[in-house]
Amino acid sequence: MLNLTMNSQAGIGYKSSAQIARRITESWGSENLYCVCCNNPRINSTKTNFRAADFRCPGCNALYEMKSGKRWDENRVPDSGYASMMNALTSDRVPNLFVMQYSNNWTVRNLLLVPSFFFSPAAIEKRKPLGLGARRAGWVGCNILLSKIADAGKIRLVKDGLAEPIDRIRSNYQRIRPLARIGTEARGWTLDVLNVVERLGRRDFDLTDIYAHEGEFAALRPTNMNIRPKLRQQMQVLRDMGFIRFKGRGQYRLND
Repeated sequence: MLNLTMNSQAGIGYKSSAQIARRITESWGSENLYCVCCNNPRINSTKTNFRAADFRCPGCNALYEMKSGKRWDENRVPDSGYASMMNALTSDRVPNLFVMQYSNNWTVRNLLLVPSFFFSPAAIEKRKPLGLGARRAGWVGCNILLSKIADAGKIRLVKDGLAEPIDRIRSNYQRIRPLARIGTEARGWTLDVLNVVERLGRRDFDLTDIYAHEGEFAALRPTNMNIRPKLRQQMQVLRDMGFIRFKGRGQYRLND
């Protein structure tokens, strides 16, 4: 069971509130977080100058990044540089992402995991370059749009202060893990279509419901002139992976 109280002494020796918060959450993570990719009960903090991730599993070497704060926004999470994020995405080097909300008394309120293979370019928002007066003038950051990530790829470890059972977390992860075997470009299509299916807000739908979002896919991929055939193909992929069920005559059902 997760111990949800953070060790407030972990921040001693750090000057800014952001440094303290980061040190405390990383210290808590090293003591309480576990690997969802394997059965390892702990993940370790990486070295301070290791930019790729905050934690690494000592068993399977899975990487994890942590984004934490007092505010809870399930739509948008600030991230690092846009160019580096897109390079990591296209080369399939994005780490698993923990998004944490903590309270004023250092208690974890919410914690969700986005697996590394659930990111698509549609979920990455390019920010405006920093102004001329900024220390890093011209630097372009990005936001991770959680609203563009399908709910199946947002695994909740803690919700409203209550921890989910570890075996359920790992079971949810294993159910969606086959997506990792799809190439990054094709996977982006699959994830975006799954996100649209979930946004419909109902379990039963038909192909015309998906076609209604054709313009959205065309805007993301302006050079693709065969949007509808691609959508039909992705519906077959989602069916084969068990996310949806084909009922016949263009009718589908979203599985639990």
